[in-house]
Amino acid sequence: MTGHTIATPGTTRSAARPSALTASRAARELGLRRAEFDLAVHLGRIRTLSETARAHEPPGSAATRRRVAREEIDRIRATEGFPDTLREDISTVSAPRGAQLMGISIARFTRLARLGLLVPVRFYLNRYRAVVWLYLTEELRTFAALKANEPLLTARLPETLRSQIETGTDLRARNWRGRQHGFLLRLTEDPWARAAVTASPLDADEVEDVVADPRERSYLARLRPERPDQNSPGSLASQVVGGLMTAEEPDEIEWFRSSLALSLTDARKARPAPDLQPATASTTGEAGGSPTPTPPQGDTRASETAHHIPVARPKGLLARLRRSHR
Repeated sequence: MTGHTIATPGTTRSAARPSALTASRAARELGLRRAEFDLAVHLGRIRTLSETARAHEPPGSAATRRRVAREEIDRIRATEGFPDTLREDISTVSAPRGAQLMGISIARFTRLARLGLLVPVRFYLNRYRAVVWLYLTEELRTFAALKANEPLLTARLPETLRSQIETGTDLRARNWRGRQHGFLLRLTEDPWARAAVTASPLDADEVEDVVADPRERSYLARLRPERPDQNSPGSLASQVVGGLMTAEEPDEIEWFRSSLALSLTDARKARPAPDLQPATASTTGEAGGSPTPTPPQGDTRASETAHHIPVARPKGLLARLRRSHR
């Protein structure tokens, strides 16, 4: 015996084709950009597996890291019409193309989106650091095809809806947050990681108000989902994205606070929070995560969905005063 391993055809194939692929590797094998891959996972078009926490990590740390089984890659690639069918399922458009698709003006499209009737699934920041919302093509087609929606596309909007627009109603960011929250929860099984998902749209003062134990807060911060950008903390782009990710209206804040309290009850039953060092900026969502959202190919023009997000937020005493007057 020489101590050398003889490679058989089976072992060679296994080494070349790992049984579970990282997200980046899976995206490349499916011919998708990472943002497209993430959207396909969120929409359930690509099934993923939970990754095991590494030795140095507390339980639940791998909750948002996903892998894709080789069999899943093979299944998708064998689907009739691949890759066109997969790309159609995850196709997104901004307001100009969406309006054209639905046969309406950009202004009407934007009003419907602000009213929450059209819900964005992604966004990017254009070169002016303004937000451009993206919508699923298939959802827009479905909305336009429904007979019940015809008056919203062709007739004058009802007075109740027009008055909401006049008073500044804009539900795009809120609806995106709600949708993103649902996406992340469906991919997360660990109870503490689920609580961290629910805590992520709340600012630090709100979380502290719900979670009195600093050890639990540190654990939630460690498990917090990655931001959809990696801008420098404090930069304008980082503040814009942070504003999009943070609940704004009192009723939305209260919903996330109540949901967090319920999630904590389940998490505490599962296990106590470990004693961790306070999370650094990289574990609290201030930095890290996926690359900065960028315009999708073929849809880079400015649109009327682009708007600036206020970045100043009440902190400390002001936040507590706000809660006391709800």
